[in-house]
Amino acid sequence: MINRARVGGAGSARDHGRVSEAFEELARLVAAGDVVVLSGAGLSTESGIPDYRGPSGAARRHTPMTYQVFTRDPLARRRYWARSHLGWQTIARAAPNDGHRAVARLQDAGLLGGIITQNVDGLHAAAGATGVIELHGRLDEVTCLDCGNATGREELHRRLSEANPGFDAQVAHVNPDGDVDLPDEAVTGFRIVDCALCGTGMLKPDVVFFGETVPAPRVADCFALVERARALLVLGSSLTVMSGRRFVLRAARHGIPVAIVNQGVTRGDGYATLRLDAPLGATLRALADRCAAAPAPV
Repeated sequence: MINRARVGGAGSARDHGRVSEAFEELARLVAAGDVVVLSGAGLSTESGIPDYRGPSGAARRHTPMTYQVFTRDPLARRRYWARSHLGWQTIARAAPNDGHRAVARLQDAGLLGGIITQNVDGLHAAAGATGVIELHGRLDEVTCLDCGNATGREELHRRLSEANPGFDAQVAHVNPDGDVDLPDEAVTGFRIVDCALCGTGMLKPDVVFFGETVPAPRVADCFALVERARALLVLGSSLTVMSGRRFVLRAARHGIPVAIVNQGVTRGDGYATLRLDAPLGATLRALADRCAAAPAPV
């Protein structure tokens, strides 16, 4: 039987009892150890980074940049870098929230077999987690598509600021990939820069765009983690795209319990043995308080 519970609204005593029961079941699952975490954009919303499809992103009509458009269309590439130049300032200022810190505490307590994130914001590492597999890369790194030179995003931000003095378009929304919503006229005249090493190379953030393939060795490492796990814990992901949902499918195929903590329905709900619809920060803080204080399983 699947345990499903939702936090929110006045509710009945029975509803609150189901939430408490689901949380206790989640705590027992995590306390047993060897849990692999799969996190999504919903984990970072409390850090001020909106998600695409959850409560803070449900009304968005933003279409993420694709690799094909980025590499083939100079105007689209200019629009992307103008928008991302502004959005990066929000991503760079973001700090880990209670959810990220709780995951790091669970790892420190020896309860996690690994952490896979679909996020590109680097907040798991900033919270102290180690060995995180960043499925879609990191936004704070930039790669030249011609010579392969890698640089930090802060360096590119400085170069773009120098090339575009006075560029201060107003940002309406920032998306999880650091892109923002701007009218086309706001980016007219924005100048992009090429690779500082080879002089002509096209620069791209070191993230997997839509239409681009996650490196096969990275996916294989994730599958291996999931297959060795005692349980898979999904945090803040709607599992809408196969990039993350495939790990839920793999866990289910191997008979590995799947627990999902997310605000809103997910496309993995049918495979979950435990489903908790609740705020991530408070729930994970309570989970870490309960589980990380106990001795790690042998």
